[in-house]
Amino acid sequence: MDRKAPSLQSFLEQGDSPAPRPGETGKTFKRRSSNINLQRSIKLLDEAVTPYVNRAVRTPKGNLRDSGLTPIRHETQIESDTQNLFLFTPGKKAKSVRSQTFDDTQNTTALRNTTNVVSFRQEPNYEGTMTIELTDVTLSNITIDEDPARKATQELYLEFKDSLKQQSALHQVLDLVASYESACAKQLSKIQQISKCLVRNQPKLQKTCSTGEQLLFEKNTWKLVHSLFKDRLESDAGRDSFEMDDSDGDILKTSVWGLSEQNISSRLFEKDANVRQSQLVVDWLETCAAEVLGDQPKNAKFFVDQPVAWENTLHNLQKSKQKLQTINSRQVTELDPDATLRQNKVLDDLDQEDERYFLQNLFVLIRAGQLEKAQELCHACGQPWRAATLEGWRLLHDPNYYAKTSSDISPLEGNPHRDVWKAVCWRLASEDNIYLYERAIYAALSGNLTALLPACSSWMDYVWAYFKVKVDVDVEKEIRLLHPTDRMLDSLPQEYTAKLLEAQEVFKEIAASSDENVRIQSENVFHTIQKYIILGDVPGLIETMYQWHQNRSCPPYLIRVLAHLVLFLRTIGQDYQKELCEAILKAYVEDLISKKHTSLVAHYVSKLNPEDQVQMYATFLEDIGAQEEQQKCLKLAEEEGLDVARITKTVVERIRMRENPNMFPKTSLAVDLSITEEDKAKIDAIQWLVFDEAHRPEAVRQANAIMRTFIAVKKHAAARLAFEKIPSDSIDVIYHLWHTKTGSSDLSSKDSNTIREYMCMKAYLDAVESFNDWFSLYHQGRPSKPAGAEGGSFTDQVAYEHKMKQFNQEYDRWMYNLQIQTRTTRDRIFNVLLFLDGGWLVDADEDPEKDASRQDQMSRLRKLHIPALCLNLHTVLHLSEMYVEAVQLADVIASEQYHLYRVSCFYLIASSIV
Repeated sequence: MDRKAPSLQSFLEQGDSPAPRPGETGKTFKRRSSNINLQRSIKLLDEAVTPYVNRAVRTPKGNLRDSGLTPIRHETQIESDTQNLFLFTPGKKAKSVRSQTFDDTQNTTALRNTTNVVSFRQEPNYEGTMTIELTDVTLSNITIDEDPARKATQELYLEFKDSLKQQSALHQVLDLVASYESACAKQLSKIQQISKCLVRNQPKLQKTCSTGEQLLFEKNTWKLVHSLFKDRLESDAGRDSFEMDDSDGDILKTSVWGLSEQNISSRLFEKDANVRQSQLVVDWLETCAAEVLGDQPKNAKFFVDQPVAWENTLHNLQKSKQKLQTINSRQVTELDPDATLRQNKVLDDLDQEDERYFLQNLFVLIRAGQLEKAQELCHACGQPWRAATLEGWRLLHDPNYYAKTSSDISPLEGNPHRDVWKAVCWRLASEDNIYLYERAIYAALSGNLTALLPACSSWMDYVWAYFKVKVDVDVEKEIRLLHPTDRMLDSLPQEYTAKLLEAQEVFKEIAASSDENVRIQSENVFHTIQKYIILGDVPGLIETMYQWHQNRSCPPYLIRVLAHLVLFLRTIGQDYQKELCEAILKAYVEDLISKKHTSLVAHYVSKLNPEDQVQMYATFLEDIGAQEEQQKCLKLAEEEGLDVARITKTVVERIRMRENPNMFPKTSLAVDLSITEEDKAKIDAIQWLVFDEAHRPEAVRQANAIMRTFIAVKKHAAARLAFEKIPSDSIDVIYHLWHTKTGSSDLSSKDSNTIREYMCMKAYLDAVESFNDWFSLYHQGRPSKPAGAEGGSFTDQVAYEHKMKQFNQEYDRWMYNLQIQTRTTRDRIFNVLLFLDGGWLVDADEDPEKDASRQDQMSRLRKLHIPALCLNLHTVLHLSEMYVEAVQLADVIASEQYHLYRVSCFYLIASSIV
């Protein structure tokens, strides 16, 4: 015979707390006897006996143990300090960390912000809260050498790029968003683990927690993007293609289909995208809360041997029944669920405190969409009747109407008297003499927004409340319109539909909330993004993101988020205001360049328009110095399909124009032998064009331009270094490239003139070096004649003769070398003065794409250096006593074949003016 459940009277007559009943222990208290992990058991016990919220623990009356509930922290109690982002599972080691009180007033004050502009600081709250458990390690012995927040951010940059490359097709766009969310979750998990080791390092802990908070906000945002845009893209593909005629209503009311409230609700979600997406928002908010919640509900239980509610009040009634104590006149004398309302009395003080924490945990579970866990908690805490009250919302459905066979009768699903249950829940939520969270629980189930909002104190809470009520009202209206019934339904109050607002109006009300914390959070950048995504206002989102970029106060992590949002919108064809989108992408590229993310820049530059690709990547390459790094960057550019030829050309042109945009001085008669850092940068820039043989013609052209600049100011050493940057086989390479391209050995006029100028530069530099060698040999290499020995001793005379003999030998040797050097210098200078086919720095072929600036520079170089070379050659010949050739030089200058006199006359006129 089954044992009957004891009544309240039997409890009162026992005179003490009831003994555990076999087989009736709640799920929370069931234990397995096998495979026991002692360390884990000790840890769980440590967690269980330490309350999550710091409240005074009082010894209960009599011999009952404390029935205090270990509650889960709700968003209304999360401190604003960023280090509280990661809450520690309470235990003895972490006790000092959780010394702050459970004070809503302090929280609101800490979150106060005087600015009215968009805030880039994420205000911590429930939605940005994570829990980590301490392991049995000595925290003081663990050190973190590197910056974990910085490392997590860098890894996220790489993971986003890899995801973008691997899932670039349109049909993979939702998988791409999911990979973004997964990447954030991965780094968030690392941050949680690392934070365990940073308890003693408060500055690093604060920075790490702040990064973790940002990652949580971002992860939630990508989750919302995936959920809503998945539905919208499917809707565009034809999901909402059907329409319902007005006449269908009468048919549905009389059909078997309409007997199921579930059918009506399902059809409403199928046909109405607004309702469907509102439910997706609710699901998203509940999922976010559930992820933060984790396994915390496992710790939320009373410390009793069996599930008995209000055991302190029960204990008092037992003692009163035995005449051992007098019961308080304000305390209830019965323990049914309605006793407090019916008798207008209260529970024991300890039970009231436990009830508050219990209801708070219950609301947190409902807020997280975990109704089944909420019901389990009710059973575990001795309130199965309350679990039953949470069941009445289920929609009516009789599967037997739709069964193919009548052999098996299925039970009825849902609540056939749901209207009565809902009306009772509404009235209960409107009661003033019950707990705040109890009102909120039944308000959430009955669509009572007025009673639900006081329990909400974060932006996400408010959005959840408004949208949950909105969906509830829409579904209820549809069911009452289409569901046939043979009885009069219990009516709902007018306030039920009074707060039925459109989504745009919902966010306006939230932004104008009386709760200052909620108003501040509504300005959070991630909440702003989430708002526009929920509204489906893509143009507004893009404009807002562009304004953040324009303000120049956008933190780097946010620029990354905005750029990838823009790329996502572009992929699905919703990148409205393309100029604004392009500006956001450029800002991200600039951020990557500033942070030297070499492996990332090329990929994101490829997302820009062709002109910006060239300009942005050239900007990036300007500061790359190491040759191996340069080759790596060019290879990445080629892999991403960038125009490497234009880019490298732009790099070289920019570098050589840094110092003087006009590039060319009017005249310079002084010799500047110094090579500056800017000169070295210009010379090294040529290297960008010699990695690939295909760019060799441009390399020679740019080298010529740089040499023209150096020669103009007589920086001959710098010009020689620039010349040597060009590989010696460049002329052969240019001919080979042209022959491969056209099959002809006759170069284009542009390439032909480039090679000619290159040879002119070589001739000039050889002439200058030869003259410098002659000058050094003549003035510094001439041997010095020994001093005379008149009046000296015989020994002095002998020594003098010996020195004179050595001098004559050295002098003859010097004269011989001087003659050779003179001839070499003479020939090399003549190579310049008598350069074939028109003269030095004169194009032999007419180029249809003639560069006027280049022509002007070469003309000015001729006027500057040909007269100087003539004078230098005359000096060489005259001092070397080659007078005949010195006279012949005048004939060469006056010759009509070479027209050197024209340049010389210009030089004489210019000299006379100076």
